[in-house]
Amino acid sequence: MLAQAGGASGTILWALLGLALGIALGALGARFLGAKRLADAKGEGERIRAQARDEGETIREKAKVEAEKLALERKSEFEKEAEEARAELRDRDRRLTKREDQFDRKEQGLDDREQSLKSQGAGLDARAVTLEQREAEVESLIERQTEKLHQVADLSPGAARELLLERVEEKCRDEAAKLTRKIIEEAEEGAREKANEITLQAIQRYASETTSESTVRTVAIPSDDMKGRIIGREGRNIRAIEKATGVDIIVDDTPGVIVVSCFDKVRQAVAVESLNRLIADGRLHPTRIEEVVEKVRGEIEEGVIKTGKEAAIEVKLKGFHPKVIEAMGKMRYRTSYGQNVLRHSIEVAFLSQIIAEQLGLDGRLARRAGFLHDIGKAMDHEMEGGHPKIGMEFARQYGEKDEAVLNAIGGHHADIPATTWYTPIVMAADAVSSARPGARRESMERYVQRLNELQDIAMSQPGVIEAYAIQAGREVRVMIDADRVSDDEAYLIAHNIAKRVADEMTFPGEIRVTVLRETRAIEVAR
Repeated sequence: MLAQAGGASGTILWALLGLALGIALGALGARFLGAKRLADAKGEGERIRAQARDEGETIREKAKVEAEKLALERKSEFEKEAEEARAELRDRDRRLTKREDQFDRKEQGLDDREQSLKSQGAGLDARAVTLEQREAEVESLIERQTEKLHQVADLSPGAARELLLERVEEKCRDEAAKLTRKIIEEAEEGAREKANEITLQAIQRYASETTSESTVRTVAIPSDDMKGRIIGREGRNIRAIEKATGVDIIVDDTPGVIVVSCFDKVRQAVAVESLNRLIADGRLHPTRIEEVVEKVRGEIEEGVIKTGKEAAIEVKLKGFHPKVIEAMGKMRYRTSYGQNVLRHSIEVAFLSQIIAEQLGLDGRLARRAGFLHDIGKAMDHEMEGGHPKIGMEFARQYGEKDEAVLNAIGGHHADIPATTWYTPIVMAADAVSSARPGARRESMERYVQRLNELQDIAMSQPGVIEAYAIQAGREVRVMIDADRVSDDEAYLIAHNIAKRVADEMTFPGEIRVTVLRETRAIEVAR
């Protein structure tokens, strides 16, 4: 076992020696290989450095050549630009030299002109002195001639001035007449055809009744005995009726009727209906009268509101304040020259709509303005002012906010300036509704008075020979002296007559003024 152990130890020893030797030999080999590789790397580095130096020299030479080439090109371009600049400078120098020569010539010309003006100024000064002397001589001569003319004509300076002013006034009047005629002809030429077309279409599209409703003023009684019962003992019944209704009862010798008089047509309607019921009932005493009147008043007030609502529905409008509806209903009992105001307002509403639509405007707005235009006629006497003004204030107070409607109400009789197109449209529709056949009527006395006023106004114009009111007072024919009045002055006379008629008279619709001028040459053959 010792031998075996000794053998094993020897083997290990030899193995360790072999390993150490191998390691030493490996280290020597690695060192040798490293030295060889280092030598090869140094050689390769030298070779690369030499190659890099060669390539750097090549690139440097190439860059140098390119730089020299670019410098030559830049130098050539610079020399070219410099030459162009020098040429431009030479050209500018030539132009400046030429301008200097021109300025020198102009300066010389101005000097010459200045000298000429100085000489002319001296001449003008001399002429001014001469003209002043001649002006003084002319004024002296005019004064002497004027004095001689006054002596020859036997006229004072004041009289001569008046004569001259009269001639100037006559000439100016003639010129004004010509201008008036020209303006009227130009305006009428373009407007007449269109106005006629629109008016005719409006009338044809809205054909209303030609009869008008009249307000009842008399009450029929079955016998004259009823008059006594209406009066009552010591007049107590008639006083009770007048007190309850606010009207005046007139009982005269006219057989079969009694007269009810009142400025308020609603009160008058209450009185008439109450009398009719009392007469039919036969019981006439103050208590019964008060009962009947109170009942009739309530029914008529309800009827007024109902009528106003029906009128608003008829014209297809809404949004009215109840007070406005009530006022429109009251107009059922109002008349103007015999024409019922409510029916007239409805008629004007539709005519305004048609005219507005023909002109491309808002037909609904025009219909509203036409419907409300006469609402002031529903007010009583306690409100001061004409019906356009109080109607406009009433409509504004009760919710009417559209300025076009308010202006149409207040301005449809030209009391205030028109601010929208709807005001003249309502004015035209109002005139059409009032002037159509059968729309209005007036008493014989008032009719004759109006005709006389027309003729008197026409006869007051200078140069008028005769004047005749025709067409039921809707036209006045004026004959003028052809020797005293020219054709142009005839237009001026027609204008003056129409203006006076509009300013001084009250009439329904419109009145045409026709001025006739003619020259007759008459000879008799024998």
